[in-house]
Amino acid sequence: MGSRQVLQVFEQYQKSRTTFVQTVAELASRPQNIETLQNAGVMNLLRPLLLDVVPTIQQTAALALGRLANYNDDLALAVVKGDILPQLVYSLAEQNRFYKKAAAFVLRAVAKHSPELANSVVDCGALDALVICLEEFDPGVKESAAWALGYVARHNAELSQAVVDAGAVPLLVLCIQEPELSLKRIAASALSDIAKHSPELAQTVVDAGAIAHLAQMILNNDAKLKRQVFSALAQIAKHTVDLAEMVVEAEIFPAVLTCLQDSDEYVKKNVATLIREIAKHTPELSQLIVNAGGVAAVVDYIGSSKGNIRLPGIMMLGYVGAHSENLATAVIVSKGVDQLAMAMSEESEDHILAAICWSQGQIGRHTAEHAKAVATRNVFPKLLQCYLRTDASEDLQQKAKKALKNCLQKCVHLPALEPLLHDAPSNVLKHVVAQFSKVLPHDSKARRLFVTSGGLKKVQAIKAEPGSALAEYINTINNCYPEEVVKYYSPGYSETLLERLESYQPVA
Repeated sequence: MGSRQVLQVFEQYQKSRTTFVQTVAELASRPQNIETLQNAGVMNLLRPLLLDVVPTIQQTAALALGRLANYNDDLALAVVKGDILPQLVYSLAEQNRFYKKAAAFVLRAVAKHSPELANSVVDCGALDALVICLEEFDPGVKESAAWALGYVARHNAELSQAVVDAGAVPLLVLCIQEPELSLKRIAASALSDIAKHSPELAQTVVDAGAIAHLAQMILNNDAKLKRQVFSALAQIAKHTVDLAEMVVEAEIFPAVLTCLQDSDEYVKKNVATLIREIAKHTPELSQLIVNAGGVAAVVDYIGSSKGNIRLPGIMMLGYVGAHSENLATAVIVSKGVDQLAMAMSEESEDHILAAICWSQGQIGRHTAEHAKAVATRNVFPKLLQCYLRTDASEDLQQKAKKALKNCLQKCVHLPALEPLLHDAPSNVLKHVVAQFSKVLPHDSKARRLFVTSGGLKKVQAIKAEPGSALAEYINTINNCYPEEVVKYYSPGYSETLLERLESYQPVA
């Protein structure tokens, strides 16, 4: 056998290995093939190919493993149990840029499923190797490493802290300054995942100078980048007043408000979330947003959005309205209550309705004028309907009840209260009757209207426990009228009259 024939055997073997890994990588990209590949023992066959002498075979084997691990946590666990991670980490430091990208992809695919699997990635020493990759010249390697670090950090504060301790944050801040859009996106996303868990982690991101660089990108044309930028700023601002003030000091207002009308739904949602996270902290921060035209802009955005996309805006109006009478008035003047009332009619999901109820309650709870603004938009019957719905979530029922109670206790606009006399259960009814008992003694016109509209008759039909607060309120109302008028509208009075008629003997 000549040397040519001997070499052919090796060439044939190399071709077969190449064909095998390429085909497996291709098959692994389709979910319907995963189970068959798993049952065929693909993991054990790919593992030795990670150490193949041919670089393309190594890279393709890593790519195939990444696609398998990405599919579900069982396969990711198989990668961990197969002792594949240490091999990948070792190769991250040694191999070329193509292999580094593939290895980082496997680490990311394993880390994404659960804190436990992410912990396995940390335990095999991957973080230091990934952080070194952030200093690579090739932007694709940086991007793959940043992506893997973000997937580790997103699970919890401990894993985030491990990413911080490995020195990732300053390098991620450098990555958001690179010209490549995809690298900027992934780095901003990773910073967001680190900052979200605690004030201390957010402070680490701020100390690395992230806010100024993120703020420069808020008017970038790329929607996917803006999503991540606004998400990161919101995750920083949400923790404390100081952090929120630092975000505001980067002069993001009024520029961010234009993004509330962005064509990308998630840009709109993330901007509204950022504004909400700033507004919730203090009246001063809310006032700053009002002064920048923020409330009017949020009201417009709620009107042009649906479902979960408008949820942060709905909550933002509640937070602003909760701080003070003046801020609640600013929401009312900007047609916030009208927009919330319209959204209440349009939405069907309980968690969104609960947010609307909560916001209406925060705006209407301050004074009689605030409560009237809510009442005249026909909100009370809707709140009552949410509270009484048998299939409503407990959270919706509680928020609707509390909002109704908060507004009722301030409301003296009787036409809005009257329908509730007929529909409200006893625990809400007492608040309605209480308001009538406050107004009627001092308003003769209201007393007359209360009779002609059937209100007095309805009150006489209420069965109140003697000595209860409700009984006292009814008593106060009855004392506003002559005794014979009260008797006339009491249940059974017509029968009493008829009995007297029957027993009456006319004088001959």
